[in-house]
Amino acid sequence: MDCKMFCYQCEQTAAGRGCMGAAGVCGKKAETAKLQDKLTGELIGLANAAYENPNVNEATDALIMEGLFTTITNVNFNDETIGALIERVLKEKARLVPNCADCGSHCGRTDGFDMRKLWTDDEDVRSLKSLILFGIRGMAAYAYHAAVLGRHDAEVNRFFYKALAVIGTDGISAEKLLSVVLEVGEVNLKCMALLDKANTDTFGDPEPTEVSLTVEQGPFIVITGHDLYDLKMLLEQTEGRGINIYTHGEMLPAHGYPELKKYKHLKGNFGTAWQNQQKEFDSIPAPVLFTTNCLMPPKESYFDRVFTTEVVSYPGLVHIGEDKDFTPVIEKALELGGYAEDKHFTGINGGIKVMTGFAHGAVLGAADKVVEAVKNGEIRHFFLVGGCDGARPGRNYYTDFVKNTPKDSVVLMLACGKYRFNDLDLGTVAGLPRIMDMGQCNDAYSAIRVAAALAEAFNCGVNELPLSIVLSWYEQKAVCVLLTLLHLGITNIRLGPTLPAFVSPNVLEILVKTFNIAPTGIPEDDIKALMK
Repeated sequence: MDCKMFCYQCEQTAAGRGCMGAAGVCGKKAETAKLQDKLTGELIGLANAAYENPNVNEATDALIMEGLFTTITNVNFNDETIGALIERVLKEKARLVPNCADCGSHCGRTDGFDMRKLWTDDEDVRSLKSLILFGIRGMAAYAYHAAVLGRHDAEVNRFFYKALAVIGTDGISAEKLLSVVLEVGEVNLKCMALLDKANTDTFGDPEPTEVSLTVEQGPFIVITGHDLYDLKMLLEQTEGRGINIYTHGEMLPAHGYPELKKYKHLKGNFGTAWQNQQKEFDSIPAPVLFTTNCLMPPKESYFDRVFTTEVVSYPGLVHIGEDKDFTPVIEKALELGGYAEDKHFTGINGGIKVMTGFAHGAVLGAADKVVEAVKNGEIRHFFLVGGCDGARPGRNYYTDFVKNTPKDSVVLMLACGKYRFNDLDLGTVAGLPRIMDMGQCNDAYSAIRVAAALAEAFNCGVNELPLSIVLSWYEQKAVCVLLTLLHLGITNIRLGPTLPAFVSPNVLEILVKTFNIAPTGIPEDDIKALMK
C-alpha cells in the first residue's frame, strides 16, 4: 500500500472507499491511524497467546475490551495514550507467554499481526474479516460499559479472543468467515442483554420522561457520550454546588432512569447530534465532559472547556483519570458562570422538548393495550428508525421518512439518529405517543425484546409482524447491532444513507439474497413498500 493510511470503518470514509491521505474524515491523523492498526495487530497477538492459557484473567479481558474500544471512530486521537496501551498489551502478552520472544524455534503464532496484510487481502476475505473486526469493536464498547457496572460474561469475553484470532489467520474459507460474522451478532445479543441488565439493576427501569431543551441561568456542565455511571458520579459531585447538568447526544436517555432523574440538578438536554458539536459547543459558557465517543477535534474557541474520561483522549485536553475526580470540570463551570438568563434552544425541527424512556419495560408494560390496538386496526404498522447520525448529505431521508409515516403507525427510535426527528410532534395513536425513544444504540436490545413479545402475542415470527426496520449507520456499534438483527434472521431492513465501503459486491450479494437488505431510497416509496 502506497497510501499514508487506510481506514474505511465509518460511513463518512473518503469518497466512499477509504481514508488514505494525511488524515481521515474524522480528523484522525495518518500516524494515529497506523498506531491504531498497530494496537489491533498486537491485540491479535495477545488473543493467540491467551488461547487455552490458564493465566488469562479479568485484567486480560479488560485490556482486550479497552484496546478494541479505543479504536472505534472518534474515541482516541492521542498517539501518546495509544502507544501506552500498546505497551500494556505487549507486557500482558509477555506475562502469558514469558519465554516466547526468546524461543529458539520461533513459531510466530503470538506475534503481532500486520494489519496491512488484511487491508491488501482478497476483497471478499477483507470484507468478511472487516465485518468481524468492526463488529467486535462495537461490542467491546458495550461490554466495557457493563464491566464498569461490575457485570461480566465469560462467553462474551472468550469470543473477543476467538474473533481476533480468526482475523489474523490465513486460509479460512468465506463460508467459515460468514459464520463467524453472524456469530458476532449472536454474541452481541448476549452482550446487549448483559448491559441492559447492568443498567436497569443499577439505575432502575427507564420511565417515559419529558426532557426540556432550555438551559437555565447559572453554571452548568454538558455531559456527552454513553457512560451512565460517569453521569451518576458527576451528579453526586455537583449536588448542592449550584451547578446544573445537561445531557448531550447519546446521554439523553439517562433522563428516563429513576436513579438518575432523582437528581434535581439534572435539568435537560443541550444540543443535537454529535456531528454538530463544533458549532454548538463554540460559544456556550460551560465545560463539556466526554465519557465515550463521539469526540470531534475541538476548535480553539472552546478547547479549554473540553474534558475527557475513560478511553476518550485527545492531545492537550484535560483527562479525568480512574479516580473520577471531576473537580477540574466543576471549577471550570463555576468560573464560566453559565448564562445570565434562561436560554431557549430547540431541536432541528423547532421543538422545545423531547421525550425519552420508552425502553422495553415501559413498552411491554402497555403490551395488552398495544396488542388490542393492532387487533382492532387502530395501529396498522410499527417502524423502528434507529442508528447513528452523521454529516453526510442524504440523512434528511430519516426526517422525511418519519414525517411521512401514516397516522395509524408507531415510530420507535434508537441512538443519536433520532435527533433528526425526535422533536417532532406526531400526536398519539390508540392513546400512545406515535413516536417513542427507546434509548441509546445499545438499547436495540429493547426493540428486540418488544418485537419478540409481539411475535409471541400474535403467534407468528418477527418477520410476519407489521414491523419495519430502517437503519442509519456511522460507526462500529451500528455494525454489531446490524449483525445481531441478521443473526436473528430479521429481513427487509433498509440501510443508509450509504452502504458500507467494507462490504464487497460478493458479500453484499449474499446479504441481499439471504436477508433482503436494501438501501434507503425515496421515503414515501420505502414506506409503501415496507407496509406491503
